[in-house]
Amino acid sequence: MTVITEIEDLRQQAKRRVAKAIFGYVDSGSYTEGTMRANKSDLDAIHLRQRVAINVDQRNTATTLIGQDVQMPVALAPVGLTGLNYGDGEILAAQAAEEFGVPFTLTTMSICSIEDVAAATTKPFWFQLYVMRDRAFAADLIARAKAANCSALVLTLDLQILGQRHADLRNGLTVPPRPTLSNLADMMSKPRWCASVLMGKRKTFGNLAGHVKGTKGLSTLMAWVSQQFDPTLNWDDVEWIRKQWGGKLILKGILDPEDAKLAAGTGADAIVVSNHGGRQLDGAISSIRALPQVLEAVQASGNSKMEVWMDGGIRSGQDVLKACAMGARGVLLGRSYIYGLGAMGKPGVTLTLDIIRKELDISMALSGIRDLRDVNQSHIIVPKHW
Repeated sequence: MTVITEIEDLRQQAKRRVAKAIFGYVDSGSYTEGTMRANKSDLDAIHLRQRVAINVDQRNTATTLIGQDVQMPVALAPVGLTGLNYGDGEILAAQAAEEFGVPFTLTTMSICSIEDVAAATTKPFWFQLYVMRDRAFAADLIARAKAANCSALVLTLDLQILGQRHADLRNGLTVPPRPTLSNLADMMSKPRWCASVLMGKRKTFGNLAGHVKGTKGLSTLMAWVSQQFDPTLNWDDVEWIRKQWGGKLILKGILDPEDAKLAAGTGADAIVVSNHGGRQLDGAISSIRALPQVLEAVQASGNSKMEVWMDGGIRSGQDVLKACAMGARGVLLGRSYIYGLGAMGKPGVTLTLDIIRKELDISMALSGIRDLRDVNQSHIIVPKHW
């Protein structure tokens, strides 16, 4: 039996167990994947300061994110097709997050629907919105999130058009997977994955199926989706969404200081410094390197209430500590928890969070930090060329 000690162990196990096209969708980035690699390598380039002979007993990793108590400064990010990595994946991940004490974010492009997840959880979760050309459908999604008692809306701004991901094209990614000879051979070699997905509540986009007018079956639904990402999305639409929603609002996909200034004026509660995990604009700056400039722009705007988070490349508790030392209030985990889900189902998501929490706690202790809320840039060494 494989001993799981780090997120990479879960990644390798997921790679063995999940259908190739689905694993490739999670694991890959756009074009050359340069930005995806930079997200991790730039985090690795930051060093923690080892401190000694400091009382680090009774450490605290807890904090708040937009007023919500969390056991560590982490939320589970919205990830498309989660329920095809393991049957009922969104439900299982939401339950694991709830039990652990961190937020879960359900994506518009989930397999299990808003209503499915709400029926299977006892605490509010967050909902991530992609703005479609069909604004009536977007308004309906917001209304459904309200009805499900979602506690925050995460508006993704960096997917007005879909970045090209070579792995998806090579693997022939479809939802559900197309039963080609190669796909069938791959799936037959992964019986655990097949059984979980076959037993899952849904096999297609749960938030869309049965809710999109004029679509009859999967083929017309997929055609509708491919045409619906809206390149006209602008800051006026953000204001419209904010008024439609009326609750806690998080803007995801901010990478440039100019956009950060505009975001600071929207009334949003938080922004996420993000390049979509290196899945959109290949060649863009890494999230951790963009973070200081975004923070400076937000501070210069005079908006002291809006929180700044980040995602991209977070694979360990050390990464969480570095991001917080660089000024982030919290981070979003995407691939890390999906690897755990694909490897082991719900226990894998819990194990992901346990690994991150333990690494964070030990790294704090060895850095002379008792309370995460006290961490700052004095606890790290940042490359001089930054």
